[in-house]
Amino acid sequence: MSQIFRTHLEKFIKVNDEDFEKILSFFEVQIFAKKVNLLDEGQICKYNYFVLNGLLRKFFINEKGTEQTTDFALETWWMTDNFSFEHKKPADFSIQTVEKSEVLAISNESQEKLLNDFPVMEKYFRIVYQRAFAANQRRVKYIFSFSKEDFYLNLLQKYPEFVQRVPQYLIASFLGFTPEYLSELRKKIVS
Repeated sequence: MSQIFRTHLEKFIKVNDEDFEKILSFFEVQIFAKKVNLLDEGQICKYNYFVLNGLLRKFFINEKGTEQTTDFALETWWMTDNFSFEHKKPADFSIQTVEKSEVLAISNESQEKLLNDFPVMEKYFRIVYQRAFAANQRRVKYIFSFSKEDFYLNLLQKYPEFVQRVPQYLIASFLGFTPEYLSELRKKIVS
């Protein structure tokens, strides 16, 4: 599994074998069953998770008492509650496995030491966060400029494997739809 992380790192930075082994030592491998909460809203987020295998989601409970999914993390994606992780404040979000998942977990303290000991990892995380920020900016634009139908069609067109992999009620939650509305929309698209 460490090769998945190494291959991912080397898309952005170069590390030799010795440094990679030292970098990897800052992480712990964790394996979780499906539908396990790695973080509950209100807890302090202790880890930043890199998905080796599986699928995670981040969500909060809205004013209606409904789960609102804000993010997903597939293989080679990161997930954490950034504010809670960085500031050691109660989390605004929960993180849950959608599938059985294997992750590399790094604590805030270990991540700070990693960045101190291996400055090249600063570059890596900067690039990763820039890309995540850009993706979130695009998502906000889609929310405000696309109709609900266009928003779903765009997701379907750009990420068909993702839409097939994720349960429809979670796609609906991510898009801000009810599962019933998404079901009607899917029927309309097929016919």
